[in-house]
Amino acid sequence: MSRSDLWFSIPIGEWTEVLVDWMTTHLRGLFNLISNGLQDLYELISWVLLTPPFWAVIIVLAVIAFFAKSWKLALATVLGFLLVYGMFRWDQAMQSLAQVIVASFFAIVIGVPLGILAARKASASSAIRPVLDFLQTMPAFVYLLPFILLFSVGVVPGIVSTILFSLPPAVRFTELGIRGVDKEVVEAGYAFGATPGRVLRQIQLPLAKPTIMAGINQVIMLSLSMVVISGLVGAEGLGRDIVSAISRIDVGKGTEAGLAVVILAIYLDRVTSSFGKARTAAGTA
Repeated sequence: MSRSDLWFSIPIGEWTEVLVDWMTTHLRGLFNLISNGLQDLYELISWVLLTPPFWAVIIVLAVIAFFAKSWKLALATVLGFLLVYGMFRWDQAMQSLAQVIVASFFAIVIGVPLGILAARKASASSAIRPVLDFLQTMPAFVYLLPFILLFSVGVVPGIVSTILFSLPPAVRFTELGIRGVDKEVVEAGYAFGATPGRVLRQIQLPLAKPTIMAGINQVIMLSLSMVVISGLVGAEGLGRDIVSAISRIDVGKGTEAGLAVVILAIYLDRVTSSFGKARTAAGTA
């Protein structure tokens, strides 16, 4: 069926192309500024992760795992990342980790305040919810298309796509956590003369912290999954190895890169979820 056979036509694709063309023409300076900032931040974190000897970075990661949960997780961290190094995937894994750190940072910085706003104002929640639905249901590959035109190929369009892809859990979980705080406790705070800001800082956020931390965990995991897909647009890291393995039908390379992604994902999941539980237990005690 062609467009001429339709009763009516809504050229969303054409409108999108016009919008992207207008943005690339009139907002080039802004996108160059964003691109340079994200590129510099990514390179800085990559430098921090790749400059020290691999064993020093593994020790730091193991120490984090130890304080987050236990010596068992620390030992598993050492063994897992030694395997990554032994598979000659260390540099790629650290590049992917740097992208996850950058994307997750901005997703959390943007998402948590939006979640607080949505929890405090019903009108904001109603306006934000459709946007989050759109971001969560849009296929991951589609995110990459407009940002290739806006930022060219490389790591920047991958990071920007990752921020948008991983943003919804930060907003939704923050809103859910704050709305789930006992209203009587909040009213008691107001009754003692606390300002709305103080109630937020000292009552709502501490009590909502377990839910917020669960959202941050989801942000990080979604960031890692999108970083792998970003290899399609030339982003460095394990995603590029996986894309290369698929194009060349290189089973060995694909297996090694995939296993490195699994190790990185398990580490990030266990550490972030354990920190949330540890802080919750400390607050309860």
